[in-house]
Amino acid sequence: MNPAAPPRTIAFVLFSYAPGEPAGYERAVGALAEVCRQLDITPLIITSGPGEPGDADHPDMVRLRSLTLPRPILKPAILAALENPEPVRAELHQLLTDHRADVVVWVDALYGLGYLDAAPAGVPTILQVHKVRGDDYFDRAIAAATAVCPISPFMESEAREQGYDTSAWTIVPNALFAPARPAEKKERERLRTQGPIRIVSRAEPYKGLAELLQALPSDWTRPVELVLAAAGFEYWPGMQDEVFAAVRAAAGLRPDVVTVLDALPWQEVQPFFAGAAATIIASYEPETFCNAAAEAMSTGAPVVGIGIGNLPHLVGDGGLMVSADQGVKGIWPALAELLEDPDRYHAASRNAVLRTAFHSPAEVVRQLAAAAGIALRP
Repeated sequence: MNPAAPPRTIAFVLFSYAPGEPAGYERAVGALAEVCRQLDITPLIITSGPGEPGDADHPDMVRLRSLTLPRPILKPAILAALENPEPVRAELHQLLTDHRADVVVWVDALYGLGYLDAAPAGVPTILQVHKVRGDDYFDRAIAAATAVCPISPFMESEAREQGYDTSAWTIVPNALFAPARPAEKKERERLRTQGPIRIVSRAEPYKGLAELLQALPSDWTRPVELVLAAAGFEYWPGMQDEVFAAVRAAAGLRPDVVTVLDALPWQEVQPFFAGAAATIIASYEPETFCNAAAEAMSTGAPVVGIGIGNLPHLVGDGGLMVSADQGVKGIWPALAELLEDPDRYHAASRNAVLRTAFHSPAEVVRQLAAAAGIALRP
């Protein structure tokens, strides 16, 4: 079968999207939209209302009038807003028709409205799998999609374990915002001996950040810089305020070492990591991909984390994993050993950069298009 003509417009549907949102789904869409522009493809990002100040600065983003959600979003509000989904389906179908979308990427079965099957006839659709939901939304979205693309080997294995046939699925990882730009060898050696540990995370309790800082050894002297950001959704009211309070309290135990920093724009995360000796992923629930790890690796900063979820697949020999039994208490000794061993450290740094080739922005968009039977222009 010959591939279809190159697309002029790729639509991404995610009702929680906001520019700069410090969350995996949103950050993944932002990176894909950015590289589409570089490839002379028009990205169309469809999200929920109401409108917000600054929307005019993002002409590729369209807000649904039929679906309005508060910020922060809680799941009960989502289900209530979609209790009668037909107006949403009709508006979504009309927008995709009016904007002449050549491909539609449902970023999630529910949050990406993939279960509504609202694409115009003949338009190929891609369901990204950032999370295996195992519910009616997920099943309906899979049945309707032209291609199903889990974002990691971990997501594919999770789906298989829940009884899904993944034989026709295609793993397409999240994209970096920019190609890998590792520090030169001399600078990387300086960072190994003197550079700070830099961490970037949203305020989510399962990221293990407060616990990580509480476990900081008393003799640790290397600066630890933590960028902590609030996202536009919560699992329960006040969740993020609780995380901020816990992290700041833990940081206050070692003000000589730990600094909590404000959120960064997406495009500034990789440059921030470029000045780090290493990063830490302390999540004690499985990461389905882990953008922060990939971003750090692209600069040559090794990753030390708890070896669960997708993290071992992503990091491999680009860092060190400790067991779940060791948890955050095992991270600091492992990190210290890595920093004190120049041969091991520089090998991990080189490997980290090499592994990010799989997440080149242009390559990821090409893989997504190919999954739907479409070849991009050379």
